[in-house]
Amino acid sequence: MIDVLVIGGGNAALCAALMAREAGASVMLLEGSPKVWRGGNSQHTRNLRCMHDAPQDVLVDAYPEEEYWQDLLKVTGGLTNETLARMAIRASSSCRDWMRSHGVHFQPPLSGALHVARTNAFFMGGGKALVNAYFRSAERLGVRVRYNAQVSDIELRDGVFVAAHLAEREVDGQRLPAERIEARTCVLAAGGFESNREWLREAWGQNERGEWPSDNFLIRGTRFNTGVLLRRMIDLGADIIGDPTQAHMVAIDARAPLYDGGICTRIDCVSLGVVVNREGERFYDEGEDFWPKRYAIWGRLVAGQPGQQAYSIIDQQAIGRFMPPVFPGTQAQSLAELAGKLGLPVAAFVDTVERYNRACQVGTFDHTALDDCHTEGLTPAKTHWARPLSKPPFYAYPLKPGVTFTYLGLATDETAAVHFNGKASPNLFVAGEMMAGNVLGKGYTAGIGMAIGTAFGRIAGTQAAASAGFSSSTTNTESHHADV
Repeated sequence: MIDVLVIGGGNAALCAALMAREAGASVMLLEGSPKVWRGGNSQHTRNLRCMHDAPQDVLVDAYPEEEYWQDLLKVTGGLTNETLARMAIRASSSCRDWMRSHGVHFQPPLSGALHVARTNAFFMGGGKALVNAYFRSAERLGVRVRYNAQVSDIELRDGVFVAAHLAEREVDGQRLPAERIEARTCVLAAGGFESNREWLREAWGQNERGEWPSDNFLIRGTRFNTGVLLRRMIDLGADIIGDPTQAHMVAIDARAPLYDGGICTRIDCVSLGVVVNREGERFYDEGEDFWPKRYAIWGRLVAGQPGQQAYSIIDQQAIGRFMPPVFPGTQAQSLAELAGKLGLPVAAFVDTVERYNRACQVGTFDHTALDDCHTEGLTPAKTHWARPLSKPPFYAYPLKPGVTFTYLGLATDETAAVHFNGKASPNLFVAGEMMAGNVLGKGYTAGIGMAIGTAFGRIAGTQAAASAGFSSSTTNTESHHADV
């Protein structure tokens, strides 16, 4: 029998599989996608937010625990489990050597528009390189990896994991029979439900305009996160946490693909101009805080606008100050011409921008600091980086909500155990997006998802191996090779 069954194929699942195997357990990993799409949302990531008290290899200056915690507290509005959050924060300071031991490489410190060389370590080659390195290491250590293996059911006995079930399915034109896979312990790391259009509709419902907002959402991440396993665990009585409408939701280019657009579809110039809805009106402070801390609120803001549509407007002064988008912006020599090209009400749009221009109190513009360029007498205000849009050409980028992952998940504790009626399962554990809602009640800050997934993936793998009778001090990874 398999010692540890890991369900999922992203960062958290791979961390769990590697830790369990390093402890000496036999491990099987079930990835629901084909091999070419393996890695879940982790294939689209770029960085890990890291605590450090002094400069460390690829990180500059210091980013101490308390500052990290305050940043998280601010974006979540206090909707976070402090104990679990601080576990992830502390673990982020010491995991990079372990990651390197499994083939992950980091870039030298970055500078420029992202302002995160102090807080975030970037993966050489991005998330795809990270998951490929982990898969290579897992297979080298004897983890058995199976693709096209989406779990349809979990078999429990009084909160104890017994087996996972794969439904009958077609793979590469071949019909595969249903399967039942037993294991001594199991780690659930199969992601959220962001690619389940029906569940998104159920969660978001209709708005006061009679629209179904989620019908206009794009999915930045994998199309394979449909929440089948999460829904089944809820039906089986697992304790849950989080609001089903809360998610890592970013304002992305409205021309992005429905799935798997990834990081390159993000529009990073919001703080350098104004954002208007399709009625030509502003609706939020574009200069509230640094972009890595506040970019993830804009998807939800756009979701609240008519048609779930908005436009990021800049002028020539902003060019070169942000990460260039994949798709070119709509360009015009006047505001009226730009409105006409976008199909916006010309008078309303021009009036919005002109009122903004008049309200700008230009001080010393500095996009690397919370500067003194702000508006006065304008609602909503722009509190930083407010400069009149007065230098043509003008540019517009269409925005729609882009969902990365959902926050509804399974409640857990310091051991990463799944709970039933407040009681921890002795052999069923959870990691990654399926439990991120314990730390992220709402909001997001760049790199925190990878910190949570890495910390609790490693905890879940260690705990699962221990539940199967293997101590983390066990170093013989060959002892159960034949079992897998």
